[in-house]
Amino acid sequence: MKPIDDLLKGYQDRVDRVLRTLLPTENACETQLPAAMLYAVTVGGKRVRPILTYTTGQALGVPLERLDVPAAAVEMLHAYSLVHDDLPAMDDDDLRRGQPTCHIKFDEATAILAGDALQALAFTILATNDDSGIDAERKLQMVKVLGDASGSAGMAVGQAIDLESVNSALTLEQLETMHRHKTGALIRASVALAGLAATDPSDDIMGRLDRFASAIGLCFQIVDDILDVVADTDTLGKQQGADIALNKPTYPALLGLEGAREHAAQMHECALSELEGLGPQFDELRQLANYITKRRH
Repeated sequence: MKPIDDLLKGYQDRVDRVLRTLLPTENACETQLPAAMLYAVTVGGKRVRPILTYTTGQALGVPLERLDVPAAAVEMLHAYSLVHDDLPAMDDDDLRRGQPTCHIKFDEATAILAGDALQALAFTILATNDDSGIDAERKLQMVKVLGDASGSAGMAVGQAIDLESVNSALTLEQLETMHRHKTGALIRASVALAGLAATDPSDDIMGRLDRFASAIGLCFQIVDDILDVVADTDTLGKQQGADIALNKPTYPALLGLEGAREHAAQMHECALSELEGLGPQFDELRQLANYITKRRH
């Protein structure tokens, strides 16, 4: 089994190569738009979502080549969400991944358009994927999975709840509802896309993988909230304490730091429990779950 750093780098390098082949070149037209799209996607990033697609697909016996387009699509969708999340009308952030945010590097209008174009391109590459092993019905299902995860039943409503909850005290149930949409929906989609690329995985396996993704999505967010408190700006690659400054509802604010750490550990255990009894082909998913829980940025 590869060390986690090697595992991550291998998949990061792979999806980065794929993304560069699918994104427009910097001089594709006489505007800043292609450059802004490239900037938003290719300047840093952990690539957790496409790595989830690759590791899930590998566990299900899917060739890596068949996972390239779904992995790239989910990362484009994620990048679009970050560009818009950083805008002055939303979180108003100047730093992302240790670099100026898209609207700071270019301008606000260009950043909005870059996000719009990345979202559209994610669906286009799923729909036009020429992999003969993924039939038209499955391509349509992939488009629906990504649409559900990113729209009013998924990430967008989570972001709306987040913005409307500033200066509000949420219960744990309300906080988890928000993050199951804002963060968790796209993480679950990353796993579901891999399942759709596979050859008829059982309902039992896909149910377990969906519950794994749901738990690890919450764990990811809890760790994010903890790092916003305990890490520094250079380590995070974004402004430390941003959530506190905006008085947003977070796990540490609700549970305290120790309580948040305990809750992250519980979600980690819930995720791993869904993989109990499954063979070594699922070990990469186990490694990824451990990384998500223990990461420092």
